[in-house]
Amino acid sequence: MPGKTVRESRISMSQLMLPQDANPAGNVHGGVVMKLIDTTGGVVAMRHVRGNVVTASIDRLDFLTPVFVGDLVHVRASLNLVGSSSMEVGVRVETENIHTGELRHAVSAYLTYVALDENGKPMTAPALISETAEDLRRRDEAEQRRKVRLGERKKHRG
Repeated sequence: MPGKTVRESRISMSQLMLPQDANPAGNVHGGVVMKLIDTTGGVVAMRHVRGNVVTASIDRLDFLTPVFVGDLVHVRASLNLVGSSSMEVGVRVETENIHTGELRHAVSAYLTYVALDENGKPMTAPALISETAEDLRRRDEAEQRRKVRLGERKKHRG
């Protein structure tokens, strides 16, 4: 199976935040933002394997700034690392005030997806080809996060 480059599956999605996305104070629910993160990350993983994936984990989420009704939310995601069947996708969320053009970094997250075959069983994912210095940096950082995740999993199962 031939490898694929980071740019082949990279994606950017945007969505306007509406009143149904928010609490009475006008702040968008964290769960709405989390769903956008998982959807965008999942699309990246699906584009890479050209098949189904399942979310295996989401690393820590820190909301750096609130997201408000009326903000245009931009979600950018790309692959950082591919194992045998698992893939780490990095996701960055920015909000844009449509009236002023101000952009704010709202959230970043790393998600792990597992590629699934037609029977819903893990399958081999294509290798990831890192083309740029940025791709390589992100891959190296992802390898360190993977080691931490595997160590945590061992501790929880122990």
